[in-house]
Amino acid sequence: MIRVGIVGYGNLGKGVEKAISQNEDLELIAVFTRRNPEQMVAEGTEVRFEHISAAEQYIGKIDVMILCGGSATDLPEQTPAIAKLFNTVDSFDTHAKIPEFYKDVNAAAEQGGHVSVISTGWDPGLFSMNRLLAQSILPEGKEYTFWGKGVSQGHSDAIRRVPGVKAGVQYTVPVEEVINRIRAGKHQSCLHARNICVNVMW
Repeated sequence: MIRVGIVGYGNLGKGVEKAISQNEDLELIAVFTRRNPEQMVAEGTEVRFEHISAAEQYIGKIDVMILCGGSATDLPEQTPAIAKLFNTVDSFDTHAKIPEFYKDVNAAAEQGGHVSVISTGWDPGLFSMNRLLAQSILPEGKEYTFWGKGVSQGHSDAIRRVPGVKAGVQYTVPVEEVINRIRAGKHQSCLHARNICVNVMW
């Protein structure tokens, strides 16, 4: 049985909680939050909530921490700190800063004698693996990645951090014209023409 802790209880943390409940070899020990644990309510199951400052008390009781914070400001601080204490998995997705993030997390993990797996979300992560497999099979091919239709959790988190924004969400929608061009075998070089991003803020 793998004993798991979750850091952060937003949409991603709640999704991880549900995923753990579907696997018999995983056991959720606690969810760690910056909010008041006594005011936290789990969705559908009984969950032990702890303040993030109590994480160190769980050394030896948790095998791996899954970090579910945002890439903009949460994970750059939380992952290195938690990696000194536990094995970790996160979905850091600020592409340009991954080398810097890797360096910080690797140093912390080595200091604590732990293993930390970074950037295991959709992209980078599962999409990256799919692209690698496709390139291995079709080395002369050209791969494209589209996002949506759907909500971007990372971008939505970023716009909610803009001063004066009380709430916000970003919708990502593929550009149909670009999809049709690629399906017709026509090369598409402009990355930003692949998706339309619509921000809704209030």
